[in-house]
Amino acid sequence: MRILVVDDSAFMRRAITRMIDEAPDMEVVGTASDGLEAIAQVKALKPDAVTLDIEMPNLDGIGALGRIMSECPTPVLMCSSLTTEGSQEALKALAMGACDVIAKDASHVSIHIADMKDDLLAKLRAIGGSRKAIGTRSKSLRAPSPEVRIAKDSCEIVLIGSSTGGPPVLETVLKTLDRSMSRPIVIAQHMPELFTRAMAERLDALCDLHVQIGETGMELAPGNVYIALGGMQTRVVRSFSGHWALHVDAGPTDELYKPSVNVLFKSAAEAKGDACLAIILTGMGDDGREGAQALSAKGATILAQDEASSVVFGMPGAVTKAGLASANLSPQEIGSTLRRLCVRGSDALRAAG
Repeated sequence: MRILVVDDSAFMRRAITRMIDEAPDMEVVGTASDGLEAIAQVKALKPDAVTLDIEMPNLDGIGALGRIMSECPTPVLMCSSLTTEGSQEALKALAMGACDVIAKDASHVSIHIADMKDDLLAKLRAIGGSRKAIGTRSKSLRAPSPEVRIAKDSCEIVLIGSSTGGPPVLETVLKTLDRSMSRPIVIAQHMPELFTRAMAERLDALCDLHVQIGETGMELAPGNVYIALGGMQTRVVRSFSGHWALHVDAGPTDELYKPSVNVLFKSAAEAKGDACLAIILTGMGDDGREGAQALSAKGATILAQDEASSVVFGMPGAVTKAGLASANLSPQEIGSTLRRLCVRGSDALRAAG
């Protein structure tokens, strides 16, 4: 893979270049120190992926991203400061077409720069490899039948697992819904704490539904959306009154992701799996497959994003290949399916064919 590194800090350019060049399957083919230079380098070098800083002189990362997406579309990994402002800008970049974001803490970068390496390389491999054949992706994994039904007469809760490329998909899906939505929605998105808080604020402002960070003890209200807090595990449980509620804590410590889609889905399977609808969106790896297996065994319906619309088909692909997905849908189809569910109940859960 050929990577272009863009950052106004000479130290960061050297550090990121060193991490990438140590990988046997990657090489840095160029660097740039501002947005204007980045655009010129993308056009000249045609890299497989770009790491793009947000705060830069002359033209910042948001401005450069807009031009890259319109003039020379290339997979972009945003490098954002781990601040409230940086998180908001990162989410804006994802909505504009960036594939993913990696956080950098400017105040500790010289000490903790090595902590970025594994995450950086994994995300570059995922986004760089995923977009090379985007024009020829097969839709053969789409379920042969357009009918998707929940085993029970009603679905009580919607669970969504998401990772790389997920935030714009969540925007598309949730903006389709309005306050007539009669089920609560709980979302586990792989992101750091500040990023998940910024995402909840952004979605709450953009959508008709109320979107908030989930906290321990919250009873889930119909039509409300609860975002799992980054750095913690979120579970759904049955309260003493018999309602769905949330429990948030730091364990288990051996889980790769916090929040983990598997942890969320398995908790729902234990609480009342046959009353759940679970949806797996774009993301690298296979988080959510084990949880989907547990839910499916209890009678839940599992939907997965289709390959053609996924930035990375890892998570939905793992669920699909395991035979757990009732259908593979585009973000628009997922939104319309949920909209029909909230209006007419489970008999209306039909995927677009």
